[in-house]
Amino acid sequence: MAGLSLQHPMAFAFGLLGNIISFMTYLAPLPTFYRIYKSKSTQGFQSVPYVVALFSAMLWIYYALLKSNEFLLITINSAGCVIETLYIVMYLLYAPKKAKLFTAKILLLLNVGVFGLILLLTLLLSAGQHRVVVLGWVCVAFSVSVFVAPLSIIRQVVRTRSVEFMPFSLSLSLTVSAVVWFLYGLLIKDKYVALPNVLGFSFGVVQMGLYALYRNATPRVPPAKEVTDDDAAADGTFKLPGEHVVTIAKLTAVPAVSPQLQEEAKPADNGTTPAPAPANDVQLNAEQV
Repeated sequence: MAGLSLQHPMAFAFGLLGNIISFMTYLAPLPTFYRIYKSKSTQGFQSVPYVVALFSAMLWIYYALLKSNEFLLITINSAGCVIETLYIVMYLLYAPKKAKLFTAKILLLLNVGVFGLILLLTLLLSAGQHRVVVLGWVCVAFSVSVFVAPLSIIRQVVRTRSVEFMPFSLSLSLTVSAVVWFLYGLLIKDKYVALPNVLGFSFGVVQMGLYALYRNATPRVPPAKEVTDDDAAADGTFKLPGEHVVTIAKLTAVPAVSPQLQEEAKPADNGTTPAPAPANDVQLNAEQV
């Protein structure tokens, strides 16, 4: 096996180091998912990076099996498939209904539909080394998508001026991993392994730069949406976006005033003013939503 051959000691060293760093990278979101578990809520985190990472790991396993000399690629991507699957399962447990449906759709579309189509087409329409070449370029394309997937997080960081959803440890490990796997691909002369990690290194540097820029910045609160009739409950209370607690005073019905009281309320002939009505004729009841 080329990945384990003593004729390529440097390649083996970088491949082994790449396995260790990539494994740590896969474990980097653990604090995020522990937080999700404790709060029983996904808290705005996205599932797309984990779904795409799972798909990429599946593709690399297929590529390594076809090439037959890439044991180190098989080991790390097999671990990646298991870990990413666990992340997605936990996400589905605690995500809101809309996010669950979206995650299920992209799982079926990408990890079942597209992967099945790639598997079928490469087996039917290509053979031998040509099949490896075709699959290699497919792996390059989707490895790039793994690095592009965090762009939504980068956009959120810039918009909110908060690095809450972009841990520095994850950005650092992605950058170092990209460097190591680039050198590994270079040493074994596999351009399909080396090329996507150039982009991975670039995105990692951008993420670390944004972390340095916004780590001490004051977060920008998004503007509140206008309250519409749909936000009003049946009892007349309102629920604002963002689960804010709003106290609203609601007037109770005012009892009808009898003619006798109306007569008493008229100014007296001697010019005196009658005493004001009791304050409890109109009551304000505060309700919290």
